[in-house]
Amino acid sequence: MGGKTADTSVVDAVPASDSAAKRLTGDERRREILDAVRTVSSELGVSHLSVSAVTKRAGCTRSLFYHYFADMDAAVTAVMDEAIDGFITELEQWNASRTVGDIEGALDTVAPLFKRLVASGHELPSTLTSSSGALYGGFLHNVVQRVAQYICDTTVVDFVAHHELRIDHVYETFYTLIMGLLMYIRTHPDVPDETVKEIIASTLHIEGYTAKYPERKPQN
Repeated sequence: MGGKTADTSVVDAVPASDSAAKRLTGDERRREILDAVRTVSSELGVSHLSVSAVTKRAGCTRSLFYHYFADMDAAVTAVMDEAIDGFITELEQWNASRTVGDIEGALDTVAPLFKRLVASGHELPSTLTSSSGALYGGFLHNVVQRVAQYICDTTVVDFVAHHELRIDHVYETFYTLIMGLLMYIRTHPDVPDETVKEIIASTLHIEGYTAKYPERKPQN
């Protein structure tokens, strides 16, 4: 009898919302908190982001929040890391679907991909960074760094196996190109796909592999 009474009092002492949260897996709990970070920043603005506001929206206790994140900055960083992961996932799908050797085909599909990624929000969770230049700059650097490295490790390797790479400082060139594209598309969302394609091609000196500039194709 005594043991049963003690068990009941412990359960009663746990808030209903937290009790429900404890039945979720660790990943699900973390997901609910990150979703709450997005929702609060979207509805109230990043200036109103606080542990109290997020835990209230997620229906969990502060102790549960701190179990997964050291502070609010860590939670915001996790949200942005997920945005970058989404960007890389779409880039991986593009890389897997392209035909090796079909340079113009790759350009035709990567140009709208970059535009779509910016428009979809993968490029920038604006509600989290719009009021913080430092936060935005850090996010942009991280996404560009990962995308540039991914392309250098995959697409560029495939290219040099069949063609001459006519640029120096390969990683740095891709970093600069991607940074410029994301910034430009963000401020000029109506830029034509063809323009984006030509910017990429001319920067990488591969416009000779397109139908528009056959005379610029390198002579093997």
